Amino acid sequence: MKIITAQDVHRALDFNCLIEALRCQFSAPSSAPKRQVYPLDAAGSHDAFALLPAWDVHSIAVKAFTYLPDNPSNNPGCQSLYSQILLFCRQTGVPEALIDGTSVTYWRTAAVSALASSYLSRSDSKRLLIFGTGNLAPFMALAHAAVRPIDEIRVIGRNRQSVDKTCANIREQRPDIDIRPGDAARDVPWADIISCATGSPVPLFPGSWVSAGTHTDFVGNHHQNCRECDTELVLSAQVFVDSRINVFAEAGELLLPVQEGRFELGSVRAELSELCRDRISSEKSSSEKPCSDELSNSNRSTAPWRTSPSDITLFKSVGSALADLAAARLVYQRLGDMTSANE
Repeated sequence: MKIITAQDVHRALDFNCLIEALRCQFSAPSSAPKRQVYPLDAAGSHDAFALLPAWDVHSIAVKAFTYLPDNPSNNPGCQSLYSQILLFCRQTGVPEALIDGTSVTYWRTAAVSALASSYLSRSDSKRLLIFGTGNLAPFMALAHAAVRPIDEIRVIGRNRQSVDKTCANIREQRPDIDIRPGDAARDVPWADIISCATGSPVPLFPGSWVSAGTHTDFVGNHHQNCRECDTELVLSAQVFVDSRINVFAEAGELLLPVQEGRFELGSVRAELSELCRDRISSEKSSSEKPCSDELSNSNRSTAPWRTSPSDITLFKSVGSALADLAAARLVYQRLGDMTSANE
């Protein structure tokens, strides 16, 4: 069994191949039970341990992670989240690899959002607004820029030093894009795509600021009583999710409007697998090659999901074990190919 580190993960992955691997994964027969999140404290802390299993005809994967949000302050040098993914061969049951799950989570979370954007954002989207300056933020920016012709990015965070660092990290990978600190009141109406990856328990901006035609993306919150967007935005948007079974159990972005009596979960138009299956069916019917390694940054869009250029779309993601499965297998395969090429 191979032990695959975070450095190996970063060496193996790129967004073009990962997004296409996810598109194929979400369109194919597979199983992913509701993930199990276990609170570690009954005293109101958010400390938790979670298990996310998934399998298909090729592989079985289970991700386990610990989440201790106060860990960095209570135990200097420690992270708030630690994660590992165990990958098995489906045919033999043999363990194949133990893979750093934290790095995989950054890549697959961003790639899932970009995959959804490839169906839901306008194909001419050029202006990207990022809320958040954590480790995930540069991944989100780079992933969205892989599927749309982004030429301007604005970054918003609570700390200017962290904003500048995030801008520099993105700029290092994409020096061709104009990347600057942002301002919510100015840049929310300006943006074609708004991607939010924060720990904020309350809405980041008024939904009334969002312009017609904008695609919005929320990945930071996993709690029933918290949300990154307000009810007004949910009501004005066509709503999509990565996984109904998980979002409907965890995401305050939708659950709080339901509690207010202003939204029904049945109004969610589709989950990610439905978006991908519709695309695959369309490709096959038009004799296109599905699941290729090439990903256009301007032409990945299916008309039925965006009914008008003026539609506001909202994609809420809390994470899917299917995405972990696809990303872990891709890492394992690509590292194997690299090893073979060097022998």
